[in-house]
Amino acid sequence: MTAENKNCPPAFGRALIAAYSYSGSTHRIAREIQAVTGGDLCTIYPWQPYPMAFPELLAQVKKEIAAQHRPRLLPTAFLPCAYPVIFVGTPNWCGTIAPPLASWLHRNDLSGKILLPFYSHCGGVSGDLQADIARLCPKADVREALGVIDGDKGELRGVLKEWFQRTGLAESPLNQAAAATGIAILAPAK
Repeated sequence: MTAENKNCPPAFGRALIAAYSYSGSTHRIAREIQAVTGGDLCTIYPWQPYPMAFPELLAQVKKEIAAQHRPRLLPTAFLPCAYPVIFVGTPNWCGTIAPPLASWLHRNDLSGKILLPFYSHCGGVSGDLQADIARLCPKADVREALGVIDGDKGELRGVLKEWFQRTGLAESPLNQAAAATGIAILAPAK
């Protein structure tokens, strides 16, 4: 146990939803995950905001991804060491995770955690975000990534339920143990 873990308050079986969102699409997914799980939402912000004009944004993102740049982040209120399950969200930028999420993953020891990646995209190249996150967190259990197309106003809650079942989270012993104490990672369906 590291010194950081000794100072970690327990999360009592709750999940953490750590997400970076540029346009708000990824936050829409994160908020729905929070509503379904009752987890804590940790919003990731880069120290220096990205440009608003798309050509400048795209040029900067391409450079950062090619250089594996890890931007400086604003502090967050949540310590990931307290959570056994962490949902990690990002926009799909150039077929991979956005540099702010990569920076957050790189800076936190997520060994032994269950990571559930999710991402928003515009229908372009989706890449392999699960593998990209697994490379940054080799000692974590990185499960199947969920991609949600921007503007898709379908039944997101149903999509999430199916994803939880595919990734084994709905039947996990952790969720069953948490439910027995009255605090479930996945809140019962209403």
